[in-house]
Amino acid sequence: MGETIQEDSIPQPPSLRPAPANDNQPDFFVPALHDIPVKDGIGLMDIAVFRLSKKQTRKGDIIRYELPDAVVEVVSSGHGMATIYDYDIVLMMISHLADAMKRHRQGQGPMPSKKFRPHGAEVLKFCRMPYGGRQYIALEHALDRLQGTYIKITANDRQDSFRRSGYFPLVAGATVVSRTKTGRLGSLEITIPDWIYDGVVRHKVPEVLTVNPDYFLIRKGLARFIYRLARKAAGAGKASYAFRTVHARCGTTRQFKKFSHELRQLIADNDLPDYALAEEEGRDGPLLVIRHRA
Repeated sequence: MGETIQEDSIPQPPSLRPAPANDNQPDFFVPALHDIPVKDGIGLMDIAVFRLSKKQTRKGDIIRYELPDAVVEVVSSGHGMATIYDYDIVLMMISHLADAMKRHRQGQGPMPSKKFRPHGAEVLKFCRMPYGGRQYIALEHALDRLQGTYIKITANDRQDSFRRSGYFPLVAGATVVSRTKTGRLGSLEITIPDWIYDGVVRHKVPEVLTVNPDYFLIRKGLARFIYRLARKAAGAGKASYAFRTVHARCGTTRQFKKFSHELRQLIADNDLPDYALAEEEGRDGPLLVIRHRA
């Protein structure tokens, strides 16, 4: 989604954009931010299931990851591949589903539906975006890309002579139910994919991770990916990845040299929410070291 932010006088870390002017207005209920870390044991926060750059549409493109236990492909349609910023809508969907399921288990609400029905303004509020006209247009384009992007997982099954494959959409459909008098998006209906719904609802211990809400303020796609990687791998401790591994798993088309320069800039800024970044020399090249800020 696009971003037109009202700047203020408060100093802001280089990696984060300022929060919008309406950030503290309690117009809508906003649950804690959650994400789905795995699908069938495959770490989907370890790879980019979207493009990181807003500039390259990657229409009809495929990003392919060869993992030890599976081959994962991200496939896009004519609207272009969904971006890591478009995925904010999926995070909202997961977060509301996780909250509704928690209340249901506590006897305080019904079993949540697979139909998620937010208002366009609620989406912008949750994703910490201003309520400008450009943002509503960007929201509609984001829904187009999300509906046309899916994940194909071909799992290596060592017990059998074949591989199990599955196709998993980021959203299973979206409908504009109403518009405002000015033509902006009003009410939406987004169908939650089975793999996300089952991960939250069908498990006794839901497969979700909490995420810092300042994640939405992270400017660069690579910085967002590094935060996701940190939240999944480091947790409350430490994790390390070879630069080349991060390069391979973020789906970038940038040459390794340029990618390394950008990654080193993130390490120098060292201002991501919750996690400190450092570079160390590894046996086969530079390492990104991620530590949780105690």
